[in-house]
Amino acid sequence: MPHIPMLPELIAVFACCVAAIFFCLRINLPAIVGVLVTGIVVGPSGFGIVSDVHAVEGIAELGVILLMFTIGLELSLGELKALKKPVLLGGGLQVVLTIILFFELDSLYGSSTGSAVLSGFLVALSSTAIVIKLLQERSELSAPHGRIALAVLIFQDIIVAPMMLLVPYLASDSPDMGRSLLMLAVKSIGVLGVIWVLARYVVRRLLLAVLRTRSRELFLLSVLVLCLAIAMFTAWVGLSISLGAFLAGLIIAQTDYALATLEGVHPFRDVFTSLFFVSIGMLLDLNFMWENLPLVLGTAGIVLVLKSIVAGGASMALGYPLRVAVLVGLSLSQVGEFSFVLAKVGSDAGLLSQERYQLFLAVSILTMLAAPFCIQGSHVLSRMVSGIPGLGKWRERSLAQNGVISGLKDHLIIVGFGLGGRQLANTAKSAAIPYCVVEMNPDTVRMEREKGEPIRHGDAGLPEVLKHLGVEKAKVVAVVVADPVSARRVTQVAKSINPAVTMVVRTRFVAEVEPLMALGADHVVAEEFETSLEIFARVLRTYLVPHATIEQFASQVREEGYQVLRRGEPMHNPMAMLDKSFSGFEVSGLTVEAGALLDGKTLIESELRRKHGLTVVAVQRGGKIYANPDGSFRLKAGDVAYLFASQEDVAAHRGLFQVRRKAWAEASG
Repeated sequence: MPHIPMLPELIAVFACCVAAIFFCLRINLPAIVGVLVTGIVVGPSGFGIVSDVHAVEGIAELGVILLMFTIGLELSLGELKALKKPVLLGGGLQVVLTIILFFELDSLYGSSTGSAVLSGFLVALSSTAIVIKLLQERSELSAPHGRIALAVLIFQDIIVAPMMLLVPYLASDSPDMGRSLLMLAVKSIGVLGVIWVLARYVVRRLLLAVLRTRSRELFLLSVLVLCLAIAMFTAWVGLSISLGAFLAGLIIAQTDYALATLEGVHPFRDVFTSLFFVSIGMLLDLNFMWENLPLVLGTAGIVLVLKSIVAGGASMALGYPLRVAVLVGLSLSQVGEFSFVLAKVGSDAGLLSQERYQLFLAVSILTMLAAPFCIQGSHVLSRMVSGIPGLGKWRERSLAQNGVISGLKDHLIIVGFGLGGRQLANTAKSAAIPYCVVEMNPDTVRMEREKGEPIRHGDAGLPEVLKHLGVEKAKVVAVVVADPVSARRVTQVAKSINPAVTMVVRTRFVAEVEPLMALGADHVVAEEFETSLEIFARVLRTYLVPHATIEQFASQVREEGYQVLRRGEPMHNPMAMLDKSFSGFEVSGLTVEAGALLDGKTLIESELRRKHGLTVVAVQRGGKIYANPDGSFRLKAGDVAYLFASQEDVAAHRGLFQVRRKAWAEASG
């Protein structure tokens, strides 16, 4: 039997992952906790199942590459431009303030300047893999705090390259640092130039040529090669390998093939990302941790608290409310995976002793293990902090400066001004319905207010905000935000202030319907089932189910709060109302060619219905449609006749519309 290196170890690792993840899910813990614990158990300081940790690390790096690649796939250039301010200002503040804070703390313990700066570098980075994965699982990546967290993480991934370059110089007084930074800037500009050329002239044409082969395997291999090649290129010029993967995903996101790529890459990403977290768990020395447990726990607690405060402060500097700041702060409170790379470089440069290196590993892994619990509990803590009386008075002053909307009665309050909020506002404006809007993005508020929109900045989950919008006198509150937790909070607060107000709430998933209804929502629009209903409607129309029956079907589903569809029980059988003789019938369009025997004939003269079973339901001539033409209607060359008939009859009599006299004679005979 041939020996395959590491195969037994990999089998053991994945088997332990399966067991650990299964156990965590049964007790409602995030799967990532089980993966990290698996690494600790199978690592050298655990049961020693895996001895070659570095080999696993090499394979696991693919997980980070594929994760960043899929993030780029799911983020368009338009969204990236929209995140420009959070990336530069929010990310810059978070990184700089964290470095300064931990530099000062480490200096107090007598560390050298270089070592203290390195400590700031290590703590400033957060885990892109953990945060993105957890927020995606909770459907919060598109929520305000999710977008800010993503923006900060993007900045951190960009800043890794300068940090990597600076670490060797922190251990010496080299005079070439300025020149090296200049070279780094030149390389960055060069990489962006290459990426722009690829995006504009190469990738789209290459993928189109691959797709024409109709080979799914070739397409998937092509995008993986593209991702890995660009990632390797950015690493070769001295930039972050994850940044290259992110840029590769961003390139493909601008093509029409992003969804197909995402579908193919997802399974690989999940497997390799899990392996990456296993490799992190393997690095922990349990003996060191037990011997220095008070120091490890205390340091981990300080990191979690101070990073939360700094990241939350950066969010507030962007103009977001306190609740969002708390959510962002706790989401970014852990130490990141790229800190391990920096720590290794710093250790090789003599900036970290072996003891400090193990302390860093223990603290980092503990903060990573704590990350799922921090994110899970962030909403509870945010509500507690937002409810502090002193902060309530500050909010009222802030709202007063923002301007109170007065004089409204029986009005509509729109919570959130994304695409759904804008459409609702336009509809209300057209129908002369008085309305006002509350939005948490300060830039959106500023731009829309300049356009004359009655919009205010604030968190609608706070009673003070809704009261300033006149919720006591409002007729309807429409919640169209993407964050399910915020939707529940707004519903609860609005109903507690005005039980008579009608709550219309949008949610992505049907699982949110019952909790929202229990909190007082009058109508819940679940995107998941509205999409299903639209698909049902189109399918039923294809089978010629009457429009009234389709509408009755959809109305009954909505009235019963989607319960029928969730149980999988049919309400009635709308297909039973369909005459089975229509099976196989469809509406087809055929063009009358010049010189065809139908050219110049009236519908009566053509005898299409009587002799051939073809009923003309409409004719398109130029840019005009003639619906239900009578027998005197004369067909002309270029007309598109829409026929209601069976598929077989349409195929058999297609020659009537073509320049084929033999076909006409055969069909007539």
